Amino acid sequence: MQDFKKLAVWQKSPNFTVNLYKIISNFPIEKKYGLTNQIRRASISIKSNIAEGCERNGNKELTRFLYIAKGSALEVECQILIARDLGYLSKKKVRFV
Repeated sequence: MQDFKKLAVWQKSPNFTVNLYKIISNFPIEKKYGLTNQIRRASISIKSNIAEGCERNGNKELTRFLYIAKGSALEVECQILIARDLGYLSKKKVRFV
């Protein structure tokens, strides 16, 4: 087992999630339970899977959970690009994420 709080990737993930929450707070209200919720859940999943992987037995399990976290990160990226294409985000904000 590893202490997930010592991993650089986990230390950066809380800021990532907080920044996403701030960015998507201006999405249209009708997207609150669709795209907005999905982005929030996927961004939280990144941090959670890193922590869970560290608590599993061995590097093989950790690696598996890191890949799941990476998949969630790609999911967020895709959703942010969709939000940009729908006009909810500027290109400047998309580069920030």
